[in-house]
Amino acid sequence: MPKPRRNLQATAEETMTPPQTLSETQCVARVQQAAGNNLYRVELPDTKALLVELPARFRSTIWIKRGGFVLVDTGAMTERENKLDGEVINVVRNEKEWRKQKYWPKEFVQRVSYADADDSDEEESNVGKMPPSDSEDE
Repeated sequence: MPKPRRNLQATAEETMTPPQTLSETQCVARVQQAAGNNLYRVELPDTKALLVELPARFRSTIWIKRGGFVLVDTGAMTERENKLDGEVINVVRNEKEWRKQKYWPKEFVQRVSYADADDSDEEESNVGKMPPSDSEDE
């Protein structure tokens, strides 16, 4: 039986707004790869790699892509004896709002999109235009 719709919407709304402050065990991390079974390899701002777990409330609700950002709690797994280094406590979905927060790491610079790179003053493209006519001499 699927999750109730109100739970899905509450989880989605929770990920849209960033928290005001972070505790000392929480940090923003970039997702490097999916390690399988709701486990992800993430990179901290100081280029340290961690293996973190996605909690059940995010599973099949919020999708995490490589290169995306998550909020990780490294203190959540200290009492458990396993290979996990932390737990995902929030997924960054509205990156623009999260970047405005004072705790956003300076090491995670904004990616330049291809649309921004195409605005240069290079030659004008001929895509969608008629070819030049040969009768310009006449």
